[in-house]
Amino acid sequence: MQTAKGVQDNSFLIEEAYNQEEEMVQHIFTFRRDVLSAAGSTERNWYFSFTQEWPVLSQTHQFSYTVPVTRLAPGGSPAERGLGDMLLNYRFQALAETDTQPAFAPRLSLVVPTGNEAKGLGENAWGAQLNLPMSKIVHDQWTLHGNAGLTRLSGVRGRNPVTWNLGGSAIFAATRNFNLMFETTGEWRESVNGRGRIERDFAGTFSPGFRYAFNLSAGQLVVGAAVPLALTKAAPDRSVFLYLSFEHPLLKK
Repeated sequence: MQTAKGVQDNSFLIEEAYNQEEEMVQHIFTFRRDVLSAAGSTERNWYFSFTQEWPVLSQTHQFSYTVPVTRLAPGGSPAERGLGDMLLNYRFQALAETDTQPAFAPRLSLVVPTGNEAKGLGENAWGAQLNLPMSKIVHDQWTLHGNAGLTRLSGVRGRNPVTWNLGGSAIFAATRNFNLMFETTGEWRESVNGRGRIERDFAGTFSPGFRYAFNLSAGQLVVGAAVPLALTKAAPDRSVFLYLSFEHPLLKK
């Protein structure tokens, strides 16, 4: 078996195109701490999320949900914390990976306005998100991933802002259980200001990191960390990213 297959579907910023195997469930916890300096003030924010992924009858169909919790601490203002906007996700395994063919698993998500707009934790608007992840093992130790997608919100102060995302990664499997990760993302973001006007910016990030898998009798535990680095002024100046995942078989009666 290829070394690169030891750890899969455990990227941090880039989505891999591998659905959950039949009768397997995955629990994913992430934590990110950002420091962003702008307009003479410094924001120190953190973002926690929990994602659970389930196969639907087979590996072809997958349902998942993501619950975010955010703490925003703009310079000179009291910190705000609470639930952000949730995602309900469906992903279709359109292509399974072969020696000559990449894996391809488009995802469609519903953005649920569970965040408090007054605290800056959400937009009080329903939305939809589309992402097109593709993955391919190109060598015994190397896997490449690519993402392209968009998020559209409806009725944000009378406007419908759209954010486009593009990204890719290269994963080097030093061993079957230890991977070095090189991820990069770009977001062309639209937001609506207090006057109802669309504002646009671009945030680019490069993120080196690692992940390690513990293959236990109960399932696979994966831990990892990364240090996202800003490529543009709109991206956070300094960040730390932590990751934990546990994947195990469904309990049978």
